[in-house]
Order: sequence, then C-alpha cells, then structure tokens
Amino acid sequence: MLFDSIAEWFKTILIEGIIVNLDGLFDTVNGRVGQIANIVGKTPSSWNGTIYDIVHALSEYVILPIAGVILTFVVCYELIQLVIEKNNMHEFDTWIFFKWFAKSAIAIIIITNTWNIVMGIFDVAQSVIASASGYITGSTNIDISSVTTDLAEQLQERDVGALLGLWFSTLFISLSINILTILIFLIVFSRMIEIYLMTSLAPIPFATFANREWSAIGQNYVKSVLALAFQGFLIIVCVAIYAVLVQNISFGGDIGGALWTCMGYTLLLCFALFKTGSLSKSIFAAH
Repeated sequence: MLFDSIAEWFKTILIEGIIVNLDGLFDTVNGRVGQIANIVGKTPSSWNGTIYDIVHALSEYVILPIAGVILTFVVCYELIQLVIEKNNMHEFDTWIFFKWFAKSAIAIIIITNTWNIVMGIFDVAQSVIASASGYITGSTNIDISSVTTDLAEQLQERDVGALLGLWFSTLFISLSINILTILIFLIVFSRMIEIYLMTSLAPIPFATFANREWSAIGQNYVKSVLALAFQGFLIIVCVAIYAVLVQNISFGGDIGGALWTCMGYTLLLCFALFKTGSLSKSIFAAH
C-alpha cells in the first residue's frame, strides 16, 4: 500500500515535470519566432544606434577620403581611355571631355551620397521584411494549451519507468533546443555585424563606377548589399516554415517521437539559416 502511494506520488511529480518541460519548450519556440522576426526586421540604425554611429563616422571620415583618392585615379584612367580609344588620338573629338566631365560629376555625387544609397537599400528591404514578419508572427503562434490538453490523463496510463524516460527526453530536448536557439541567434546577429562591415567600406567600391573596367567591383558590391539585405526575408521564411512544422506536430500518440521530431525541425532550421546567405547571393548573382 505504501509502495503504491509512493509510486503514484512519483508519477504525479514526473507528469508535472513533463508538462512543465513541454510548456517551456513551446514557450521557447513561440518566443524565438517573435524575437528573430523582430531582430531581422530592424534597420542598421534601429538595431544598435551606437554601433551605427561609429560605423557611419568611420565610413565618412576614414574610408571616404581613401575612396576619393581611388576615384581620382579611376576618372584619370577613364580620361586616358577616352582619349586613346579613337584610333590612338588620330580621330579626336572634343565632346569626349564633356562626356568625361558628366561621368566624373555623377561619380562624385554617387560617392558623396554612398551612405544614403546603401541605407536606402536596407530601408527598402526592411519594409518588405517588416511586412512579412508581421504576417508570420500573427499566423504561426503555437497554442500550448491545445497541445497539452488531456495530456496528464494520457500520461497517467503509463508506468513509472516510461514516465521517467519521457521526463529525461523532454528535459534533454528542451535544453538542446535552447542551445540550438543560441546558435540560431548567433546566425541572425552575425548577419547584422556583416551589414555594418559591408556598409563601413561602401565608398571604396562605389568609387569604381566611373570606369567600365573597374565598375565590376562596384556592381558586385551592390549585388552583395542586395543579397545581404534580402537575406533577412529568407530568414523570415525559414522561421515561418519551422513554426508551421512544429505547429503541426501531433502529440496525441507517441509523445517521445513528437519531441524528437521537434528537435529535428530545430536542427533543420539551423541548417536552413546557414544556407540563406549563399542562397541569397546566388539569387542576386553576387560573389
């Protein structure tokens, strides 16, 4: 009689622990979906104002003068090419100087407004991401109560050994998913750091637009910025797919199998997030 009472008490403790672990697991999923969408949807200026100001100052006062020197070389090289391309100066037209002045003026305007141009690209991408994240976080929220409904009654039918194994599984998977979410956040934060690194050097590739041969550097840079900006949209899509997959997991039968399925989906999310950078670059033909 005493043994049965202890067994029932231990079963009650295990069942409560399993439900608590499940609640924590789905709280983690719900919370991380919203947090990732919030981080990815921020512009460089809104993510961290202090870092933004530092990078802006470095770009304007350290990199821009270097870009000015490069631009001087590029426009001079362009003038030489314009002069000699007409049969080694045997066919010489004065209009090429007007063409050169126009290209040089446009190049100066572009390089002096580099920061505004790059930030404009990220602002456009951010508006798209913000619209997508608002839809995703509102439609993929997982209802924990629907998952755990009648779960205690189902677990009462199991013996202590099965419940103990399930408790260890829920604890391990819950901890593993928390570790994986840290990895996921590292991926998301590393994208923001990459944005600051890319924008800090923006004037140098923009200084190459004045020449046909050198302009490939600037063109590839713009493609890379577009790829980096819209990588956030791919991250949002990955998170949405993950939330829907987890939302559709059935806990009515094999709870352990459902938990390991959730674990597998989280690993899949990490892998997919790693691929978003290369996929975005391939879409925009950046290298």
